Amino acid sequence: MGVPVRRTAQPSAPLGGGGCLFAAAAALLAPALLLMWADGNGAGALFLLLLLAGAGIALGKRRARQAAELRHIRMLQSTEVARYHAMSPRDFEHAIAFLCERDGCLDVRVAGGAGDLGADVLATTVDGRRIVIQCKRYGPTTKVGSPDLQRFGGTCYSVHGAHVAVVVTTSVFTKPAAQYAVTNNIRLVDAAALAAWATHTGPAPWMM
Repeated sequence: MGVPVRRTAQPSAPLGGGGCLFAAAAALLAPALLLMWADGNGAGALFLLLLLAGAGIALGKRRARQAAELRHIRMLQSTEVARYHAMSPRDFEHAIAFLCERDGCLDVRVAGGAGDLGADVLATTVDGRRIVIQCKRYGPTTKVGSPDLQRFGGTCYSVHGAHVAVVVTTSVFTKPAAQYAVTNNIRLVDAAALAAWATHTGPAPWMM
């Protein structure tokens, strides 16, 4: 079973279908170009050569656009992560509550504090599911471990009546924590997934 940490797949700029088709077309047309040239049909060979060159230029522009979009997305996401790291734990809870409200949740409230029993943010989805979120505003080198998940797992369903239990962090989860989450149906949102959620490049936790 895979590790359940919810990460958003990062966009990339692979060769893709267009690049593969171009490479295949070039491979098929190269012998034809040589034959046409050998048969004295230089005009036809030149036309095909120009056609291939135009397709290559178009493909190059497309890949450049994809690379630019990827850089922009990563810049936005890194900015979001840095912003969350600069917050106090309480401000981070309010930031997560804002994301829930922004994305359509109802009855959103921050419940974190003494005696919260692991529930920092409470909300309800538009289809009536109760969301219970624990927020871990940790530094990038401090991982959320299995004991953190176990404490939350002991209350999120039995005490708070969660339909969707989520732990959100500005860091990452240990492997034992991720394994515990699988067993206990807890959704994990690490720094990368949080940045994607905040910048609309990834799903909200209840949509995973």
